[in-house]
Amino acid sequence: MTDPAVPRTITGQQLDRSEIERLAGAKAPMHLLDCVLDDIDLSALDLNRWIFERCSLRRTTFAGARLEGTRWSSCRAAFAGFLRADLGEARFEASDFNNAVFRNATLSGAHIARCKLTGADLSDVKAFDLTLNEVLLINAKMPGFSFRKQTLRKIDFSQADLRKSDFRATVFEACSLRDAGVAGCRFDAADLRGADLGGIALIDARQFRGATISREQAGQLLGELGLRVV
Repeated sequence: MTDPAVPRTITGQQLDRSEIERLAGAKAPMHLLDCVLDDIDLSALDLNRWIFERCSLRRTTFAGARLEGTRWSSCRAAFAGFLRADLGEARFEASDFNNAVFRNATLSGAHIARCKLTGADLSDVKAFDLTLNEVLLINAKMPGFSFRKQTLRKIDFSQADLRKSDFRATVFEACSLRDAGVAGCRFDAADLRGADLGGIALIDARQFRGATISREQAGQLLGELGLRVV
């Protein structure tokens, strides 16, 4: 007898919505390996605990879908849509989600590692206990995020919209905030010595009051005003 808790593997298939609905009807998680799901609408489906490995999901729509505990590994999902989707406890690894839309999605307890989210829209997501590691978030929209007391490693926030985000007591290691929008952010007790602060305007530099920066970074910020530190 097949164990319903063990995902059934589907390999190398090009699938449409009707086929995904049929698989979802089995009420057991599926493992899609090397499958193509480009440009299809999978809105509102229950795909909890499914595994997507090396799948192509370009412009695929998961609006309002149940995706709790899903795993996404080495996937190509540029411009995918996750509007209002429930991705609680999901794991994303070594995948491309450039320009994907996660607006109003739930990412609580999710883990994102070694992924590209350049240009992604993460506005108004529920992200309690979200962890990030080695993630490109260049030009991403993510205002109002809380990273309080986290250690961020190799996160590139260059040109990202981070307005009103909470970085209190956050430690930055090999990160970038270059040209990021940080108006209204809180950096009290943050350790910014491991962050690239290039391009930060003086008016935004005031947001770093109470944070720790290096002498080199202080000189860089003053350099933005045309002043030389000697």
